[in-house]
Amino acid sequence: MSKIRLGIVGGGGDSLIGVLHRVASHMFDRYEITGGVFNPDFDENIKFAKHIGVNTDRVYLDFDTFIEEEVSKPKDQRIEVVSVLTPNFLHFPMAKKLLENGFHVICEKPLTTSYAEALELEELQKRNNAIFAVTYTYTGYPMVRHMKHMIANGELGEVQKVDIQYYQGWINPVIHDPEVRKTVWRLDPKKAGISSCIGDIGTHAFQMTEYLTGMEVKSILSDLNMLYDDNSLDLDGTVLIRFSEAVKGVIRASQIATGEENGLTVAVYGKKGAFKWEQENPNILYHMTDDQPKRIIKPGHAYVSDVAADGTKLPGGHPEGIFDAMGNIYKGVAKALRGEKSFDGEYPTMNDGVRGMLFIEKVVESHKNGNIWLSLDKK
Repeated sequence: MSKIRLGIVGGGGDSLIGVLHRVASHMFDRYEITGGVFNPDFDENIKFAKHIGVNTDRVYLDFDTFIEEEVSKPKDQRIEVVSVLTPNFLHFPMAKKLLENGFHVICEKPLTTSYAEALELEELQKRNNAIFAVTYTYTGYPMVRHMKHMIANGELGEVQKVDIQYYQGWINPVIHDPEVRKTVWRLDPKKAGISSCIGDIGTHAFQMTEYLTGMEVKSILSDLNMLYDDNSLDLDGTVLIRFSEAVKGVIRASQIATGEENGLTVAVYGKKGAFKWEQENPNILYHMTDDQPKRIIKPGHAYVSDVAADGTKLPGGHPEGIFDAMGNIYKGVAKALRGEKSFDGEYPTMNDGVRGMLFIEKVVESHKNGNIWLSLDKK
């Protein structure tokens, strides 16, 4: 079977996201990076393409030229799917134009900078019957997928509470200097949208909540912290969530948790048991019950679910990480593009992206209106 022709926009230079996506696309030998626009400076664009071994004949001056040139090629030669790795404010216009011109899309999160834009993309995606993935990376970890499978199979019984925390400290060194923070695009509403912390890492926590439980959050109440009066975007937030009157939880996210690195932690509590998992130690899943000692579940063993086994590349005892998680998402997209049988939740979909944007807007609205409960029903 021929490899999927992949285009990339953004992600050049020393971009962490760029490296992550490129490695992930190569992981199962399903894709070939065919071309794209890695950098807005054309000379740097060409230089970078040569550095990573991409044919410079299909590295374009800008995004519009990329679209124009690729669309003019025969169907069996043109790029099939495009990864959008640019800052938030470019996601919508780029994804929209790609969908309008017949491309499938893999897009970084958050999907857009507004819920209205997300709904417009969703309509376009449905109309064009396009594959569209939003890279909530952590759903690619084998133990996360095992957790989802076991919860769906009733291992924990009825879910009673969800507690997800995502703490980072990277903004702390820059936020206290007004001049330095002006240089950070995630603190610029024109580029990041209406939220920094919730829009960046809070959406990961929210998406993980719905992904694992298989339920939609019905309402939220938020309390955000901007730290300084002249900083308009949140740096920290606590969000109470309700699936129903009997099933509730909390999402805690922070970019000013001093000393924290990438502290995504997950706890799901049911009537019969609970699961706990930490992104910084992703090969260990804890299973707890009232009547048995705490169990440790690890990938690479015969006892894990089929979906976890499918996403595991190494024997037990060999650590896998975030590159492997993203690789599993690219693998899921490849299956969809080639019409192959796949597991539920192999890649986050357009709906995940749309729900994420609804979450961001309602969290900001709840805080601004005095920390009130707001419905999260998709309209």
